[in-house]
Amino acid sequence: MLFNIPKEQRRIMIEEIQQFFLNERDEEISSFAAENVLNFFQSSLAPHFYNNAVNDAIKVLEQQYSSIEEEVRTLERPTIKS
Repeated sequence: MLFNIPKEQRRIMIEEIQQFFLNERDEEISSFAAENVLNFFQSSLAPHFYNNAVNDAIKVLEQQYSSIEEEVRTLERPTIKS
């Protein structure tokens, strides 16, 4: 699943990649090379982060559902047993 990154955000990300290479590797890379790195992360690595976020969201929803279910159960009325 590829998602669109707004043009301005993409430009900032490319600049951040260039800055990372300069700071961490003492290597200047072109905008084209930085964009290739960004494309790699977007197509190959981003889905892993996305899936983790989805799983985290599911856990939060399960906790909230459990809490709501407990609240609703407090509304039950006792029944008369025959």
